[in-house]
Amino acid sequence: MSTRYVFHAGEATVLAADGQYTDAMPEILIGRTDGPVGQAFAKMMAQTKGHTAMFAIRACNQLVRPATMIVPKVTLKDMANVELFGGVVQSATADAIVDCLIEGVIPRDWANELCIISLVWIDPRCATHAELDRKDMYRTNYEATKLAVRRALADEPTVDELIANRHKIRHDMDDWS
Repeated sequence: MSTRYVFHAGEATVLAADGQYTDAMPEILIGRTDGPVGQAFAKMMAQTKGHTAMFAIRACNQLVRPATMIVPKVTLKDMANVELFGGVVQSATADAIVDCLIEGVIPRDWANELCIISLVWIDPRCATHAELDRKDMYRTNYEATKLAVRRALADEPTVDELIANRHKIRHDMDDWS
């Protein structure tokens, strides 16, 4: 068995337009269906409580390849947030995966041998925001998913980059060092 594409991890953050709560921060695992990512993917199908997983589909009967599971990072407590997750976020994720295939980021020959797990952020304030911009939510999730997939398959950031930036880059939320 080849060790190619056994386990790749990536993440990205794309910030929302001013006044929106539509920041996107997917965390991606990509791997072979017969490896550890495939095992985790299959186990998510049986999950019934908590952060419910859902396939990324472009439309009914249009499951993307590689098969992609999206999982919210926060419990979706109402139908408004569930609809955002199963609508805008699902659509943006699915389109990003297909575009990664089109652009060759994901090798087409591996499309049926790989699977993707994408943990996605939905700010609980989105659904009740009076001026929620769903197009911005689509944009942030689409761009961040594509970037996270690229980073995962390129093994970015590199170890050298991490070491070089150890004392130059700080955590976005605060500097505890």
